[in-house]
Amino acid sequence: MPDMVRDVMTPDVLTLSPRDTVVRAAVLMRDQDIGALPVGEDDRLIGMLTDRDIVRRTTAQGLVPSDARVGDAMTKGILYCFDDDSCDDAAISMAANGIRRLPVVNRERRLVGIVSLGDLAKWGAEESAAEALAVICQASHGGYVGQLPGA
Repeated sequence: MPDMVRDVMTPDVLTLSPRDTVVRAAVLMRDQDIGALPVGEDDRLIGMLTDRDIVRRTTAQGLVPSDARVGDAMTKGILYCFDDDSCDDAAISMAANGIRRLPVVNRERRLVGIVSLGDLAKWGAEESAAEALAVICQASHGGYVGQLPGA
């Protein structure tokens, strides 16, 4: 089993500018079959944009997607891991923060990839990834995992 995030991450990640339109972001997500993209400015990561962000911060607000900017829809501040972090540490961070993917940076804090719970599970960190997913699902469903409220 690979030990470090660099061994399981997806390299060559597309990034968005905060000035890009939400439509451009959505088209990239559709064409690449991905649900999140890092947002960068001046060679630094400043946020993440997910498909859920687009829905919650533009569409549900009645904004016109062709006029809305990534900077207005993204989640500001960025959680990340280092490429030499252990896979277990990345999974723990994802669980603690309720997220399914993390940008990966090198020690100079330059983006070198992205790692998802699926990457961790695919490459041998199944137990850590499964535990992280269970925590994330429980938190996002108000504690109801596999059961509807009142059932």
